[in-house]
Amino acid sequence: MEKIWLKRYPEGMPETIDPEHYNSLLELFDNSFREFAQLPAYSNMGKTMTYQQVDEATKAVASYIQNTLKLGKGDKVAVMMPNLLQTPVTILGVLRAGCTVVNVNPLYTVRELEHQLNDSEAKAIFILANFANTLQKALPTTGVKHIVVTQIGDMLGGFKKHLVNFVVKKLKKMVPEYDLPNAQPFAHAISADPGLYEVPEINLTDLAFLQYTGGTTGVSKGAMLTHGNMVANLEQVSGCLDKVLDKGREVVITALPLYHIFALTANCLTFMKYGGHNILITNPRDMPGFVKELAKYPFTAITGVNTLFNGLLNTPGFSELDFSTLKMSLGGGMAVQRPVAERWQKVTKSKLMEGYGLTECAPLVTICPWDLDGYNGSIGLPAPSTDLKVINDQGEEMPKGEPGELCVKGPQVMAGYYNRPDATAECLQDGWFATGDIAIYDDEGFFYIVDRKKDMILVSGFNVFPNEIEEVVAMHEGVLEVAAVGVPHEVSGEQVKVFVVRKDPSLTEKDIIKHCRDKLTNYKVPKLVEFRDELPKTNVGKILRRALK
Repeated sequence: MEKIWLKRYPEGMPETIDPEHYNSLLELFDNSFREFAQLPAYSNMGKTMTYQQVDEATKAVASYIQNTLKLGKGDKVAVMMPNLLQTPVTILGVLRAGCTVVNVNPLYTVRELEHQLNDSEAKAIFILANFANTLQKALPTTGVKHIVVTQIGDMLGGFKKHLVNFVVKKLKKMVPEYDLPNAQPFAHAISADPGLYEVPEINLTDLAFLQYTGGTTGVSKGAMLTHGNMVANLEQVSGCLDKVLDKGREVVITALPLYHIFALTANCLTFMKYGGHNILITNPRDMPGFVKELAKYPFTAITGVNTLFNGLLNTPGFSELDFSTLKMSLGGGMAVQRPVAERWQKVTKSKLMEGYGLTECAPLVTICPWDLDGYNGSIGLPAPSTDLKVINDQGEEMPKGEPGELCVKGPQVMAGYYNRPDATAECLQDGWFATGDIAIYDDEGFFYIVDRKKDMILVSGFNVFPNEIEEVVAMHEGVLEVAAVGVPHEVSGEQVKVFVVRKDPSLTEKDIIKHCRDKLTNYKVPKLVEFRDELPKTNVGKILRRALK
């Protein structure tokens, strides 16, 4: 496919990047620690760490892993924490030790945790005490030898630490009883001698992350992301954002969890490269508390998913915040809906840029260019050094405007799924990764996700895309959230059902259907409407259609 999108690149955006700009992530870290030493790197619960302090803390953790745990190059270390100061310190510390990070969702069940620890062959785990009870139950069937447990207040120091831990103890249900006899306190790791740290020999082919897929389409698989994949993707992100972001002057709101690939790359690593200040939000579901945190910082950037932006817009006090410094709002993880994007721009005076990525691509694949005038419904243009094509079931390339499966090729594409050659071969051939997403592209090279291949609804032989239905329903001012699925029907094969969370309590099924009839062809109009208090979501807020189905 001809790279028609290159003609639409904004002035100054490179067509290609150097995927070997750094010889590993470790070189990138060293550059940032040196260049931005006195600047703030991370803030959480009122405590801030400078780049120099992060440098020292991560060296200590790396030294502890190397000298106390006796782990080294290639060993897998799981990290199971929400957004706390300990989280980036541990992730960077594991990488600096030469080990591979296995990011774990702290809300996993015993079964899910067992699967990931066994599948990844993790030898150690750093975990927040609140979730240690789950680990205790999973541990006997895993090969984990070393456990390091941290408390919420561990890096806050003095009065703040005492206060936070006092509150946690009062709310005992937050930390269920657990018994992990060989567990070490995080204090041992953070106080290890950084002088004993030895820089490992790491190159671009070495494994940086075993990043597990969301499992929304089956068993969760470990995407092998090398230092080369991550370095290349960070260079691609820079190619897209260099004209937007200024070194040493950015303050980014990190509400999505760092164990998810989106926040890991877009917030933790990207803004580290720019010398930015990450504001870590531990519990973004507490929207009033989240808005109070936003009021404390002159933030310049925020990333999130559609449900997060929508939630903020519907939280009292948000529209009164000072948005004068905000210059980048980036949405991903799921489709950004037009009503949300347009309202966000109206309230914040900042365009909500949409990007598209996958765990298997480290993750950035496409992003809307910075010179785009508002929301256009696309996922943007391919990042520098990224090839895309749209194919049918026979593997033939589709012309513009015709839907097919989106395939990606570039230096950010994973090495494969860990210990799963068959699953790798299914989706990765000749360097092309088949995403499972249905897309079209236009004259300028903008790509549009029509839907997930597996979420498609088939009504009397017609393809119905849930995204389209959801966007139309979301336009109704009485709707807060919506999900569309196909349910079996003896005549048409399937029919459309929508699950709706109301903003207006008086909203009825008839209101929804009438609204849809005005905007959708008859076979696309929902035949069933079910009202819910909330919709099931993944850890980053992506609505789980399969759970509703």
